[in-house]
Amino acid sequence: MKLDILAFGAHPDDVELGCAGTILKEISLGKTVGIVDLTRGELGTRGSAEIRDQEANAAAKILGVLVRENLEMRDGFFVNDENHQLEVIKMIRKYRPEIVLCNAIDDRHIDHAKGSKLVSDACFLSGLRKVETSVDGESQEAWRPKLVYHYMQWKNLVPDFVVDITGFTDKKIESIIAYRSQFYDANSKEPESPITSRNFFESLNYRSQDFGRLVGVDHAEGFTVERYLAVNSLGDLI
Repeated sequence: MKLDILAFGAHPDDVELGCAGTILKEISLGKTVGIVDLTRGELGTRGSAEIRDQEANAAAKILGVLVRENLEMRDGFFVNDENHQLEVIKMIRKYRPEIVLCNAIDDRHIDHAKGSKLVSDACFLSGLRKVETSVDGESQEAWRPKLVYHYMQWKNLVPDFVVDITGFTDKKIESIIAYRSQFYDANSKEPESPITSRNFFESLNYRSQDFGRLVGVDHAEGFTVERYLAVNSLGDLI
């Protein structure tokens, strides 16, 4: 199955928090999208890996993505080495996306920057014919995505561009709420963490409104790039 866009997240819920609005918009425009989670988020303060599996599947249905896979790397301890790169390469070659979305290049959680570099490096290596991979005994052909974009997470990085997600924020929040074990719940008896406060949850809306304000729309999501963006003419800019 060839996909237009493949979104990677170090943990289940990273993609929803960072770029669910963009994914929803692209799907509404007829694009095919899939998600690959690097870990099961087993070190999360609340919940468990099994609960996160269920929540990720529920969120995927809300978003309408065609596939969601989990590479089951070690939460907190995966590294950017050959073995991990090859696992990501297999996903890239399996789905042959034109665009890859991945974690923030710098962030509070160490897995986010690690995951960002791991996926970015794998995107390059995936285009090398002499890097050999196979799935179920069948050799894979080289494939390099045309574009790699990094979404925003905890830190307020300066985006290189923003995507207007006006009209898709309610569905984005619905996909995040699918992770009931992870976020604000006034009745929860589990330990608190930086993402379990009401302020964090409300900040998701604040950020999209602020990015939207800067470009004259209601809501937007920000991304950083690895190479210059190009347009055919000045009229392409909104």
